[in-house]
Amino acid sequence: MAIKVRDYEVRLTRNKEERKQVRQLRYEVFCLEENASATEEQKSLGEEYDSYDTYADYMAVFHENKIVGTYRIIDRDAAEKMGGFYTEREFNLSKIKKVKGNIAEMSRACVKQEYRDNGLVMRLLWAGLCEYVVKRKVSILFGVPSFVGTNPAASAQALSYLYYNCLSPSHLRATVLKENLDAGVNPGMTQMNILPRAFIDEAEARKQMTPLIKGYLRLGATFGRGVFIDKGFGTYDVFVLVQTKNIDKTYQKHFTGSENAFDDLDVKMGPLSMLGKIAMSPFTGTAKVIRAFAELFMREDAADVEYIDKDDEESNQDKE
Repeated sequence: MAIKVRDYEVRLTRNKEERKQVRQLRYEVFCLEENASATEEQKSLGEEYDSYDTYADYMAVFHENKIVGTYRIIDRDAAEKMGGFYTEREFNLSKIKKVKGNIAEMSRACVKQEYRDNGLVMRLLWAGLCEYVVKRKVSILFGVPSFVGTNPAASAQALSYLYYNCLSPSHLRATVLKENLDAGVNPGMTQMNILPRAFIDEAEARKQMTPLIKGYLRLGATFGRGVFIDKGFGTYDVFVLVQTKNIDKTYQKHFTGSENAFDDLDVKMGPLSMLGKIAMSPFTGTAKVIRAFAELFMREDAADVEYIDKDDEESNQDKE
């Protein structure tokens, strides 16, 4: 399914040319704007990529036939083909990988510079991501949102707030892999609790957070333990995890009619069982969940939302 709002559309890429456009946008944002390192081949092609792109899905927002926003998504099946998730370079996922059913990693989120003041692009990416979750029966989403720079102390309020208030439950908590830090990076810099709890100013902490991290918090996300300094990308990363059953009560009520719709859903359940409960409930079904999620994220644009019921996964997504 593609979701359209006026002349914007969000869906999975369908061919090699669209996937190339995604990588070009990533090069523009990460390498040219944020000075992430690039190989000579990447510079020549004007594309940002790595080995994890081979089997990944690309969620993309299109405007005037150009891709202006994107997310890379790697689910369990794709990760098995590639020998693991990208996130495993930075965090220990052993507890999360024990969860039954499908799990998926979100990464390489970016929006073209001239579209960043237009919140519609990011809201469309969220709506597309939710559609993906429902159709692929994903019980857990995770990823590593980044802060620009290599000195976590610059975000001391934000990181300390996440540590004291938003850590994932211990049975699902990812932990930073200090042994994978680049040479010369002090392992002590991976600590999140930079400030004592008494020094935390929530308003200041939220000012230091990126829009993406604030969006995850609104969904009810939790965070892993530790900060990973990625010198090659010029960022420091935290681990984020979203459980379907813990999605914010306001969102649950919006798309199911009940604030407690997911209270009995547990990640120990297989996702087929989990999605079956949702689909068979009297208040919703898969298509209705997708539409309600989209309308929630679109807010003032909800009246202009259109749905194209073409299964992107059956179209030609020539992956490279």
